[in-house]
Amino acid sequence: MTPGLVAFVLAAVFAASAISGLFGMAGGSLLMAALTYALPVGAALALHGAAQLVSNLARAGMNWRHVRYRTLGWFALGAGAGLALLSLVAYQPSRAALFIAMGLLPALVWIPARWVPLDAARPSHAAAGGFLVCALALTAGVSGPLSELFLIRSSLTRHQVIGTKAAMQVFAHLAKLLFYGGALLSLDGGEGVQAGLLAGVAAAAVLGAFAGRRFLDALSEDRFRRWRRWLFPVLGAGFLIQGVALLAGA
Repeated sequence: MTPGLVAFVLAAVFAASAISGLFGMAGGSLLMAALTYALPVGAALALHGAAQLVSNLARAGMNWRHVRYRTLGWFALGAGAGLALLSLVAYQPSRAALFIAMGLLPALVWIPARWVPLDAARPSHAAAGGFLVCALALTAGVSGPLSELFLIRSSLTRHQVIGTKAAMQVFAHLAKLLFYGGALLSLDGGEGVQAGLLAGVAAAAVLGAFAGRRFLDALSEDRFRRWRRWLFPVLGAGFLIQGVALLAGA
């Protein structure tokens, strides 16, 4: 990896972590898009998992008082089952498939509540959410919109949304790092370069999380909810167009 490519990756990690720290969403998809153009798909998935794992750990730590731990426990059980099942198969999505998935997933948040009355506070729903989120992270690269479906209609405050979702996403990104880690180790440059890159990614993710938290504290509840509602659909439309273009050019 060239110095310019490393700088691009670190800048993307910082920006994505800051956006996720502010809105609790969208940063992971933006980072996935950037990494798939900079690296082979398997390595991009693994590095995305590493960066988002650190970023979500940082956000969960900064908001630990607001995390709904009972919900998190059931979610973790479901995520573990998802990883166990997917570990039995060998799978890696294409670049076009990743963009199409990132384009379609935001539509989940617009599903009427009466159609899919999900509630993360219910143990069965939290466990099912953990299984599905983990499976989606491994097969489509991102899973934030699905986690969002369990939280968007809740009465949680902005800090509770950020903290609980970050803690939930830790399990999805850890599974992705374990599942695709071999692809990251196969990158040219040797173990020293890879270790340095991971250290830089971790630092950028933590710094971005702190920056996002500062912006979050200054944001009103009304603007937080209004901007979150439109952020995913706008990005999703762009990802879908790019995915279709990649598929057409394949």
